[in-house]
Order: sequence, then structure tokens, then C-alpha cells
Amino acid sequence: MTRWNDGVDEVSTVSPDITEETNALPNRYFTDPEVHEMEKEKVFGEYWVYAGHANCIPEEGDFFTRTVGDRQIIVLRDHDGEVTAFYNVCAHRGSKMVDDTPMSDPGHMSRIRCPYHLWTYDLDGDLASTPKSFEEPGLNPDLEGGDVRPPDPERNGLLTVPTATIGPLVFVNFSDDPMPFEEQAGKMKEELEALPLGEYEHAQRIVSEVECNWKTFGGNYSECDHCQANHQDWIKGISLDESELEVQDYHWVLHYTHDEDVDDEMRIHEEHEAQFYYLWPNFTVNMYGTADGYGTYIIDPIDEGRFQLVADYYFRDADLTGEEREFIRTSRQLQEEDFELVERQYEGQKMGALAQAQLGPNEHTVHKLHRLAQEAYNA
Repeated sequence: MTRWNDGVDEVSTVSPDITEETNALPNRYFTDPEVHEMEKEKVFGEYWVYAGHANCIPEEGDFFTRTVGDRQIIVLRDHDGEVTAFYNVCAHRGSKMVDDTPMSDPGHMSRIRCPYHLWTYDLDGDLASTPKSFEEPGLNPDLEGGDVRPPDPERNGLLTVPTATIGPLVFVNFSDDPMPFEEQAGKMKEELEALPLGEYEHAQRIVSEVECNWKTFGGNYSECDHCQANHQDWIKGISLDESELEVQDYHWVLHYTHDEDVDDEMRIHEEHEAQFYYLWPNFTVNMYGTADGYGTYIIDPIDEGRFQLVADYYFRDADLTGEEREFIRTSRQLQEEDFELVERQYEGQKMGALAQAQLGPNEHTVHKLHRLAQEAYNA
């Protein structure tokens, strides 16, 4: 039973039983600014979140930045060829060091230098040098040069952020006690690492700002009951009745079966279907059935009423063919159709009439999204 905000029907936490009346996340969790602030710590500060693609930084010293909530990190290729991540914060007085640098337009540096007082770090994060003024107290009459102890390179190094990978996909975790990445990724890690993801190159990024809560879009991505009425072009080649929605602990997979067998050369995977992975909280991997490539979405909240969708596309060659450009155009059309739907839904959610929605029995993937959000809030 839908619960209206009429002062009579009270909301409850998300029931683990989808047949219960209270099977959806109460509506205020989509519209309350305080919830957005809480999510920065309890969701994006606790779980593994996607940082970017290792293929975009192939050489030692290549880097990009990634912002998650209020935190920004530098993701770089170090001297040993490993991808590592540091807070973009100088150990001296906390200045942000490098400018915003998207993965799609990476930078390069031999060392990390803060422009404020020129503290300089090696690519492993250790402090490499400071200006002479930090070793000779010429402006402090109370000290002699011998009284000054030079900064310890390791203790004054950059603050590392733990990383984990699925093939070339790099994830980070800001928690003081992060859960094992394997626990969150589950069998998604094994399934994707069986594919040659690293052989594909980043070809195009499309960034969109959408007027709705990030979880509203996440719910839309996680089901296709709306496709028949709203994605007429995409639905033509799909047999929805034969498709499957698979739910795991922290991820779910939408398997969409094609009406006709698709040429093997048009797929990166062996299964004769499109596969769309959603990894809690805000990352998807899109394995297409009709293009020799794959894509990812990052669903980044801006505030409680806006999010940024970052859509990346990977193909055998970064120079796109005409067919691949047409594929991305069709994918973009699908996104824009979904943006219209979720913005319409969010306008309704903001009216305050709905206190708690009612999910249908086939919306179990949306139910999983809502349950994970509730568990994070209650932790």
C-alpha cells in the first residue's frame, strides 16, 4: 500500500521482505538536504567507489583527479608502474595541490608539487624537498640553524587512499576500516576479470547534470519495466520476457536477451545477451550486445536534488568508426529519455505528497538499492 504524507499513514524502514507494505525507502531520503550530507560519510565515505580507468594513465607520472563528495584524490601511475591514489592535499598546511584534471584529459608530472610553498613529493608520496626557508630560520631570531630538524620524508608524505581493481577499473575507499573489496564486488570481480577489459581504450566521455536525486536515477537504471513505454528504439531488439534480473549482496545484473542471435564479433563477452552491472553505491558497467565495446556510468550526487552522470565508452581503438559513433548516439538518446523520466519522477517526489512508495514484485533490484541505502544510514 502506498503511504501518503497525510499525517495518518506512518513510514517505516525498508522491509527485507519485498512483499511487505514498507518495501521502499521513505521519500524524505530522496529530498532532504541533511540526508545528502549524511551520505557523504555513511555511503561514499564507507564503501568502495569507482575512481577511474587505468588505461588513461599508462605512463609513469600520468595522473587524473577524482572528486567524491567533499574529497578529491590524485590517481597516478607511480615509479613501479602501479596505480595509486593520494588525497590532493599538501602535508604542509593543507593546500589543494593540483588543479581538477579529468580522466578523459589526464595530466603528467615527474613529481607532485604544491604551488603554495613548493613542498614537493615523489610519485610514491614521500616528501622530496622543501624550500630553503624550512631548513634555515633566517627570519626567526630565536632559533639557530642547528636547532631546526628537517621534515621527515615519510611522516610528512602524502596521505594514501586504499585502492583496489577489477581489471583496469580502479576503486578507492575513504573508510578508516574498509570492508574487503572482494566482499563488496562479489562475483562481479571474477566475471569481469575474465573479459579482456584492459585491451579496450577510452574513446569518449559524456557528462550530464540532471535535476534529480542520484538514487532516483539509480532505481531507473535498475529496472526495465519502463522500457516498453519509453524506449521504443532500444526495445526493438530485446526480448524482455526472457530477460533476467540477478541480485547479489552489493551488486545486481540486468541480463537482456536479444530477439535474434547477435554476431560474436559485436560482443566483448560470450553470452548472447546484453549485461548491465550496477555496483553499489553509484557505478555501472554496461556490456553491450550490439557493439564490440563496453561502457561505464558514474552517478555522482551534486546535492540532494542534482547528480552528474559521467558516461564513458571503451572500444578496441580510441578512434571511433562510423558505426561506433552511431552506437554512442543511440546510447545518448537512451540517456536523455531516462533523464526526462527521472526528472519528472523527482518533481513528484519533491511535492511532499508521497511519504513512502510501493515497489512491485519485479522491482527487486530497486528494492536492493533501497535496502543498501537504508542499511548504510542505520550503520
